[in-house]
Amino acid sequence: MIKCITFDLDDTLWAVDPVIKQANQTMFDWLAQYAPAFTRCYQLKDLALLRTIVLSEQPDIAHSVTQIRMAQLRFGLEKAGYSAQDVELLTEQAFDVFLHARQQISFFEHAREMLSALKEQGYLLGALSNGNADIHKVGLSDLMDFQFKADDVGAMKPHPLMFEQMLAYTNLRPEQVVHVGDNPEHDIVGAEAAGLWTIWVNLKQDAHIPNASKEVNCLSEIVVKVEEISEEAVNKVVL
Repeated sequence: MIKCITFDLDDTLWAVDPVIKQANQTMFDWLAQYAPAFTRCYQLKDLALLRTIVLSEQPDIAHSVTQIRMAQLRFGLEKAGYSAQDVELLTEQAFDVFLHARQQISFFEHAREMLSALKEQGYLLGALSNGNADIHKVGLSDLMDFQFKADDVGAMKPHPLMFEQMLAYTNLRPEQVVHVGDNPEHDIVGAEAAGLWTIWVNLKQDAHIPNASKEVNCLSEIVVKVEEISEEAVNKVVL
């Protein structure tokens, strides 16, 4: 019997690229005012280069978008000539500016209605995300019961750790959970390997790649697909 539905967030419930673009611009504008030496040394496009540099020096933080972001800022501020004390202060403040802007999302059509329908049917709902969106800050705290982020778990999907921690937290078996996500590798391959049912959110209608339990081209289809999986799960137990 299906008891829990977990969701990826970025590019599953909203488009992430415009969110990150705006958050980067907001952070850069803040840096131009409060850390002008940084913006004299670097342009907005250089954030990608700073990311590459810090990851080459600190590969152990690759699972955490938060640690990467702060390492980018710390490295750039140091190179811009700020003191160690100022580097730490400005890094924290600039990251807070970015993170606040990063939560300003616009849901895909039918996203909240779909979640509300599943909630009303009694399912436990949760988020499993490699990013640092917060369900309490994007407007999902009324619909979702829990969240696991790669920042906190210590590994990104498709690594099994996030799925394992979710199962331990909910005290459920893998076959009692459906995971919904857009990324063929992170969401579908990862969840399938952990024994979960899966729904691939294929809004762009790409050629079928992942071996998902179900596929949807619109979020409004998810409720029906969950019902289909629930029936299959019951029949599987009976057989």
